[in-house]
Order: sequence, then C-alpha cells, then structure tokens
Amino acid sequence: MSKPDFSFEYELATKGALNIAGVDEAGRGPLAGSVLAAAVMFDFKKIENSDLLVGINDSKKLSEKKREMLFEIIIANSYVSIASATPAIIERLNIRGASLFAMRQAVLGLAKKPQHVLIDGNAIPNDMPMPASAIIKGDAKSLSIAAASIVAKVLRDKMCPIMDMDYQGYEFAKHKAYGTKIHLEALNRLGVSEHHRVSFAPVKKLLA
Repeated sequence: MSKPDFSFEYELATKGALNIAGVDEAGRGPLAGSVLAAAVMFDFKKIENSDLLVGINDSKKLSEKKREMLFEIIIANSYVSIASATPAIIERLNIRGASLFAMRQAVLGLAKKPQHVLIDGNAIPNDMPMPASAIIKGDAKSLSIAAASIVAKVLRDKMCPIMDMDYQGYEFAKHKAYGTKIHLEALNRLGVSEHHRVSFAPVKKLLA
C-alpha cells in the first residue's frame, strides 16, 4: 500500500509555490469537545536529504506511541499552527462549517505565510487568502497533510484529560469523547455537560 509523499508539494514547487502547508482536522465525530485543525508547513532546508519523516502517515493508521514520536519530529522541523472550534461554534456553523472555520484559522496562524495550501477533504474554507487545493483522503497522499493530521490528533487527544478535570465521571480521556458504551452510559447517568455537542443525536435525544 502506498504511503504519503511530497508529490503534490513538488508539483506545486515546479509552478513556483515553494512554501506549501498541509491542513487537516481531528475531532469531527466525538460527542463532546472542540474540533481541532492543524496547519503544517515543512522547512525543507531542515529535512532535505533526511530520513526524519519516515513513518509519517495518516494519523488513524498509527499507534498513539508512534503519533507522539512523530509529533515531536514534525514540531521541530516545520512551521505549525493550530486552531479549534468550540461546541458553541459547532452548533452555530454545524460540524462541517466549524471544521472549515478551524482550518482557515490554523492557516492564518502560521508564522510564515504559505503560497499554497493542501487541505484534506473535498472542500476549501471560504475566504482562504492564498491558493488552495482540496485532496480527498489527502492524509494518505500528501506528507504535509499527513503531518497535520498527526498534530491535530495528538493535540485533540490531549484536550480530553482536561475535559475530564472539568467534568469527572464521563471518562473523556479514555474514549476521547466518542460515543462508546461507557460514554453513553455516563451521559444517561450524569446528563449533558457544557462540553457536549447538543445537536449530535445521542446528546440531542437526552435534551428532547
């Protein structure tokens, strides 16, 4: 099975775009917490002729330990920016709109402005201030997007223990706020917390 590489980035470089950012999000499916987006733009001077990036792949295909290790490598060798959309923003824009909002904010937060942006998925956020391409399953095709998927996943997972501190009993750190049996039982027992997404079906049902 093929792994992500710099094919998209190199093709854009031949057209004059040398600073290219990959963008992905984490946390669309959970019942609680923010959706988080990351933008990653590699410093090619640091990674040229290097095997530092070996192992980078779609975050869903990596173990937690592997993601944590690659996260440190990515942070040390790239420009990184993160942004989130809170449950309140998710309710206002819906999860798709909130994800695109967070993606745009992550790009705008990069310390160095990209000349082109590669976005995982089939949509480009409105008002993106530079050229952008949407790549379906981009985290399995572009190293820049795959790196962004790792950063977003690692940091989103780190938010869950913090939610646990706010509202004990839901065990967010264990199930990462997905609709597992443990989570659904806690919801029925404890009710809806401020972290929950009230329009998501299992939560909405309790509020009906």
